[in-house]
Amino acid sequence: MSSHASRLIGTPYLKIEKHDHKNSSKRAALMVSKAQTSVRMGSLRARATKGEQRGPGFPRAVASESGEDLQMDSLGSPAMGVTVGDVSVATERVGVLLLNLGGPETLDDVRPFLYNLFADPDIIRLPSGLGWLQKPLATLVSSLRAPKSMEAYKSIGGGSPLRQITEEQADALKEALRDLGQEVEVYVGMRYWYPFTEDAIAQIKEDRVTKLVVLPLYPQFSISTSGSSLRLLEQLFREDDYLINMPHTVIPSWYQRPGYIQSMADLIVDERNKVFEDPDKAMIFFSAHGVPVSYVEEAGDPYKEEMEECVDLIMAEVKRRGANNPHTLAYQSRVGPVEWLQPYTDTTIEMLGEQGVKDLLAVPVSFVSEHIETLEEIDMEYRELAEESGIANWGRVPALNVNPIFINDLAQAVVEAMPYVGVIAATDASNSLVPNGKIDDLLEVYDRDRSVLPAPVAVWEWGFTKSAETWNGRFAIGGVISLLVLEIMTGSGVLRNFGFLQ
Repeated sequence: MSSHASRLIGTPYLKIEKHDHKNSSKRAALMVSKAQTSVRMGSLRARATKGEQRGPGFPRAVASESGEDLQMDSLGSPAMGVTVGDVSVATERVGVLLLNLGGPETLDDVRPFLYNLFADPDIIRLPSGLGWLQKPLATLVSSLRAPKSMEAYKSIGGGSPLRQITEEQADALKEALRDLGQEVEVYVGMRYWYPFTEDAIAQIKEDRVTKLVVLPLYPQFSISTSGSSLRLLEQLFREDDYLINMPHTVIPSWYQRPGYIQSMADLIVDERNKVFEDPDKAMIFFSAHGVPVSYVEEAGDPYKEEMEECVDLIMAEVKRRGANNPHTLAYQSRVGPVEWLQPYTDTTIEMLGEQGVKDLLAVPVSFVSEHIETLEEIDMEYRELAEESGIANWGRVPALNVNPIFINDLAQAVVEAMPYVGVIAATDASNSLVPNGKIDDLLEVYDRDRSVLPAPVAVWEWGFTKSAETWNGRFAIGGVISLLVLEIMTGSGVLRNFGFLQ
């Protein structure tokens, strides 16, 4: 592990690990932004003693005469009688918003779920001027993909368990916070299916929440997962006076937290000892959800760096328990004609089989809930591939779901974040490559120009590369767009005849 580099910004501080020039410059920009916030907070100290109104987005400050560090109420909360936007709230209400992807709960939900997914410009981004094709293209792609996806969901019981598990996590988190003496309401917001993020936000407003912690259920930050949800929240906040004045903070990643590391190590060691006749010979195989290489190399997504550090931390804990197994990391779930992070999970499994590996323990490292990518892609597709590749013994570590150590640590993370709405959390355990902060601060640094964020399906990049797959993909997308334009202009054609366009 590389050495820690810490920098003090007023009272809070940010620890940066494993520097690279591109991401370090982004983090440095955020540190400057937070330093400016610290200065503004300092000016609030004097105003607070005179009873002046605090600025929007800041916790109530209770300043000492000496001008030392801000002293805040329990959880840094506003006092009784809070005004958020134009609404006066008699008592303070604290909320936690859990963000996740969402998934179809029945086979009938599969096609509309896929439509919502592909209608997101961050999934399929069209060339400038062709945004009007987004919905027709989403209709076409979701219709073509639905039959295969329905078969996959049918194989795991007819729908995704993600909503049920996420709501169980919300209930468990609420209880864990209550055990810590905090009465907090926990909400669930899904990006592409029920309950939608918009539904959660509507409930937050109805409940008159006065302070909000946003907690994406992705251990590592990526502009394609947490970032997509945060962009939606940014839009919702900017359109609403109540929300834009409601103090909030985001915990964008938490892969380095001790409870997460401990619970992952527990599951790995337990499964290793249970499944294999000779546990020491098993290869520990971390499989993470992939992202396009362009996200990392062009947009500065810290996902790959955080994932590699996460695996290092987990394996260090595993080895402290006397398990010295070899391990490797690969990336799954790639789609489209662009290059994704490598090595790929499927090709790595084949390579391990060629190398004579007989015992393989799969670890879904970027997933904290069981869903289609663990229950079908890993448990069925990759297990079958492993057997075909000569791997005789297969094991798979379960997802964390409502693991008590994991949930209790998330509760502690929420408590630690509360007093520092709008600034960097001040405990060593809360620091990561992407520090806590407000939605617009995080997106300004990691997704400054939302309009040009690279997308998995690279329909905006014309021209050729050395990859025949990319050529074929781009020609195909070009043909689809041409076909859509023709049918929309003429009002007839094969797509309308088959019901893909209405």
